[in-house]
Amino acid sequence: MEHTVPTLPTARQPGCPFDPPKELIDAREHSPISRFPFPDGHQGWLITGYDLARSVLADSRFSSRKELMRHHPLIDYGDIEVPPAPPGEFILMDEPQHSRYRKPLVGKFTVRRMRLLTERVEQITADHLDAMEKAGPSADLVTAFAKPIPSIVICELLGVPYEDRGRFQNQIDKFLGGESSDEDLIAAYTGVQNYLAELVAAKRANPTDDVLSDLTDSDLTDEELRGMALILLSAGFDTTANMLALGTFALLQNPAQLAALRAEPALTDGAVEELLRYLTVVKMLQRTALEDVELGGYTIKAGTTVILSYNTANRDPERFTDPHVLDLRRQDGGHLAFGHGIHQCLGQQLARVEMRVALPALLNRFPTLRLAVPAEEVALRPEVADVYGVKSLPVTWDV
Repeated sequence: MEHTVPTLPTARQPGCPFDPPKELIDAREHSPISRFPFPDGHQGWLITGYDLARSVLADSRFSSRKELMRHHPLIDYGDIEVPPAPPGEFILMDEPQHSRYRKPLVGKFTVRRMRLLTERVEQITADHLDAMEKAGPSADLVTAFAKPIPSIVICELLGVPYEDRGRFQNQIDKFLGGESSDEDLIAAYTGVQNYLAELVAAKRANPTDDVLSDLTDSDLTDEELRGMALILLSAGFDTTANMLALGTFALLQNPAQLAALRAEPALTDGAVEELLRYLTVVKMLQRTALEDVELGGYTIKAGTTVILSYNTANRDPERFTDPHVLDLRRQDGGHLAFGHGIHQCLGQQLARVEMRVALPALLNRFPTLRLAVPAEEVALRPEVADVYGVKSLPVTWDV
């Protein structure tokens, strides 16, 4: 029987900051695919099941092109024309344009290269834990720990001067935080673009030992390099920052799992994968059917927009045992937190290294770490944010 989700929820259940909105969980229990009427009248689909979401992500008949994403799941923009993605912003492109930009980057984000960064990530983490300890016994974990670590790492990889970090950090928060007006979003985007244009020009004039300088020795234009740098900078900073903060929050709310991770360092890799699955901070993305596609017993017509709910796919009981339980010893891996297919997250190995280093270091340095406010008072990003997480996480510890 066909199921319809009339609108996307804009809030999570009180007291359940780590679970997808109840309406989406209920939709998945009813069917892995539901009708979804967009506010502008377009009749689309919402996929909440793991297998269907994974199949769409691997299917070239579903497009990532920005100009085809004409329908917003929460807002009726009328007949507004959506332009193609700017040069270099490859996550909003299909082949062959997508590979033109991604291919030069793949070799720079391999498992081996990212593991070679471990020592540097350890040093950056230790420096920030030292500062926390010195200033303690309390801190906002977001500003003291979760944001600066991935920010410094991605800055060093791209060759962004450390002193310029503040110029883009707040602007990226505005992109992805879900609380900015259209005017502020445009201003933030323009500000980042202007900064990156200056940075690309500087790298062309005086190359240094970093990814962006390496890319100037190619046929890529300044405009293309600027777009690529924007994707790497925003994806390499905000998602990991929110995983570090929200992941710590989740562990503090699950003391048995926290104790296990402290007692058994060998659990670290599996714990990172389970936190990625359990939290899924990049909640959903869209695709557009390029032709009629049979999916889940239905025909998805050409031109139809499909919403992929990653966080319900990663809580699918047909794929994961006790999916709503945080289990650091979980054996049924294979989550979609980094996507799947040709658009699977380029920086996933970097994110893993940062989490594998930073989370155990934090927990070992502060064995009495705990929330400084009641859990219900932790400030969360709104559900409409592109990347979910906490805006602040007040913590304290015994001296």
